[in-house]
Amino acid sequence: MATDDTHDEPQHHAHVDETIDDRETWARRRREGVPTGKNLLVVACMDERIPVEEALGLDLGDAQIYRNAGGKVTDDVIRSAALTTNFFDTDEIIVVNHTDCGMMSAPDDAVRDGLETQVGDLDEATIDPSLPALSLGDADVTEWVRMTDDIDDACAAQVEYLRESAFIPDDVMITGYVYEVESGELRRPGDRVAEEISERRT
Repeated sequence: MATDDTHDEPQHHAHVDETIDDRETWARRRREGVPTGKNLLVVACMDERIPVEEALGLDLGDAQIYRNAGGKVTDDVIRSAALTTNFFDTDEIIVVNHTDCGMMSAPDDAVRDGLETQVGDLDEATIDPSLPALSLGDADVTEWVRMTDDIDDACAAQVEYLRESAFIPDDVMITGYVYEVESGELRRPGDRVAEEISERRT
């Protein structure tokens, strides 16, 4: 009597193919018009104590994250924000500053003296290697560095700089938070816990 030995064959290759397809989509997401998971740009300080993704509840691929000294809204932050909000469907920007920031750790004179020791004549220094003609001009180097006296005021100011930029659409939601290194939590600007770790030492 003949028996039916047919059975479901393993389909492991299907899983592998799906994984490869997902990876290729991930790699080509910009070309294929796949936005970030939350259409979000985060501007944050580069301080290694700030776990940006964890603090905001983000996974890899959820957001574009721009980090610099102090989480400052510089010309390149505006440039990046303009591109992502106008061409990559980003509709929200969050600024994350933090207490005990290194940008509050030195007086202006010390910053100026230290950079002059390194560079020499600050008036002749190139501040963008791709635009060698771009210099500080008549500005003081501390205006370029943008040290911070009060982290709550600084955070609120960064939000306003973004909101006021003509390059960023008016319907983009822009908010700011202060990350407390002492508690590991975010708070709104102005809801400070301790002034001695929120203000610059002078």
